[in-house]
Amino acid sequence: MDNRENVDIDDEKQDSRPVENAWSMKIPKFTPEDNPHGLLEESKFATLFPKYREQYLKECWPLVQNVLKEHHIVAELDLIEGSLTVKTTRKTWDPYIIIKARDLMKLLSRSVPFEQGVRVLEDEIGCDIIKINSFVRKKETFLKRRQRLIGPNGVTLKSIELLTECYVLVQGNTVSAVGPYRGLIQVRRIVEDTMKNIHPMYNIKSLMIKRELMKDPKLKNESWERFLPKFKSKNVPRKQPKKKTEKKPYTPFPPPQPESKIDRELATGEYFLKDEQKKAKHRHEKAEKQAEAKQARNMKRQRDFIAPEEKTSFNPNPSHSTEPTVDINQFKAKMKKLSKQNRGLKKT
Repeated sequence: MDNRENVDIDDEKQDSRPVENAWSMKIPKFTPEDNPHGLLEESKFATLFPKYREQYLKECWPLVQNVLKEHHIVAELDLIEGSLTVKTTRKTWDPYIIIKARDLMKLLSRSVPFEQGVRVLEDEIGCDIIKINSFVRKKETFLKRRQRLIGPNGVTLKSIELLTECYVLVQGNTVSAVGPYRGLIQVRRIVEDTMKNIHPMYNIKSLMIKRELMKDPKLKNESWERFLPKFKSKNVPRKQPKKKTEKKPYTPFPPPQPESKIDRELATGEYFLKDEQKKAKHRHEKAEKQAEAKQARNMKRQRDFIAPEEKTSFNPNPSHSTEPTVDINQFKAKMKKLSKQNRGLKKT
């Protein structure tokens, strides 16, 4: 008896000790023997699904019913209302399985395939649906950052899945993730940082470095901050609007009231004219405008018939001419010399 008591005391001491790594703890499996009396109340959850998921849900619904039947959960598919419903029965012994079944319905409605969604029913696997449309106002920036999360040909998303051991699907305004709870925390941080304009490669690199550092027992109790990449926010110049509205100086008084038509007529004296006089004045103004327009059209037509100004080569100032001057005396002496030479050639 003494030995057994000592063993029990040692077990109690081990259980009361602080745990260094809570993720490494093994959770005992919940069995029907742990809850032989079942559940007292019936729980029920319903989830709506979009129209484009109807065909896929029809095909995989028998598989969903068979999986949930093992846990004594009833699943219903309503195609008229477009809803998925799960509810417990009297035979249901696991109180948390209805929450897992609800998560499965949410994932199926969010375009997650059945093969990945069924994993939620396991004890150590959870799911997380992250809303990303509230991080950004403009649609263009939202689409750019969402595409940054996916990466070229889905490379970034695949690397996130490998490092976190989670299945990640980007669909519309949400990101659905299925995997272990530790990986879900990492996926949420990466997704939220990406939508806050922090590139996912920073988080991916830090996860890779942490994985390598965990293998080294020397660095177990040291800070790893010096090894991790640090993000520095940069002030990127934004696009300036084409039309800049200058702010007027603030005045507590309201702007002056615009002048009405009657005020303008009173100022010009037109208000006191009779109807015939007003019409005559209007016709006269109209005739003047037509005459001005006609004159402008005639000038435009005559412009093609006006001859261009000719460029004359006459130079009124011969003293300023650029042509080279010839000395007559030198020219005569040169001609005499040439004639003498020609005579001498003829004699010979």
